[in-house]
Amino acid sequence: MYRGLSVATLIPCCNESNKIGKVVSRVFETNVCDHVLVIDDGSSDASAAIAESYGATVLRHAEPQGVGAALRSGMQALQNEYSVIVILAGNNKDEPQEIVRLLDPIAEGKAVFVQGSRFKKGGKAGGDMPLYRKIATRVHPFLFSVVAGAWVTDSTNGFRAFSSLLLRDPRIRLNQDWLSGYELEPYLYYQAVSLGYPWAEVPVTKIYPSKQEGYTKMRPWIDWWGILKPLFVLRLNSPSGDQKSY
Repeated sequence: MYRGLSVATLIPCCNESNKIGKVVSRVFETNVCDHVLVIDDGSSDASAAIAESYGATVLRHAEPQGVGAALRSGMQALQNEYSVIVILAGNNKDEPQEIVRLLDPIAEGKAVFVQGSRFKKGGKAGGDMPLYRKIATRVHPFLFSVVAGAWVTDSTNGFRAFSSLLLRDPRIRLNQDWLSGYELEPYLYYQAVSLGYPWAEVPVTKIYPSKQEGYTKMRPWIDWWGILKPLFVLRLNSPSGDQKSY
């Protein structure tokens, strides 16, 4: 419990046996999360067993379904039990001690959705980040801002928190098949903003591990389109700006 909020941390994971234990233990060290749920998306290694050994609850997909499908499974499991859901990467790129930065605007009634931004003043981006990711993480926020009509500095960072009431809004339809990959996260962010929910950005840290450790599972072009697709789909299906239920 944190400032009256029941908090669950949701961590999608696929073949992160050398990192997931560190992530889970670092989350528990914060003492602000009531529950840690790891969604193991069809890992072929020992990720699930390691996460459990560090105290996380693990929900397993028998086969890989995509990060969006993993997040959706976790949200469905948590939405009626906890008031706030925090999402972290399973590859140890985020700083769990900064979870409170995400929670404070919600606890203070200033926001329903809080996005972590490595580019906002006070944030930090570092490590072995590939050039194409540096470009994509700058271009996407610009496009997101134009389409959503609200200025954001970071729209691809998966480190965020939101009230579970978002998941009970019938206009936000996470069960659509096309949201099973990287599409789900920008979809949810866009919907939170465009539907008029109060939202905020807070500065956070994002450190990429070395290439040898595996810094991302995102595939150039294929998954780039995944994070762009929601912007086009939602905008084209709400030309007047008043139909947001796609």
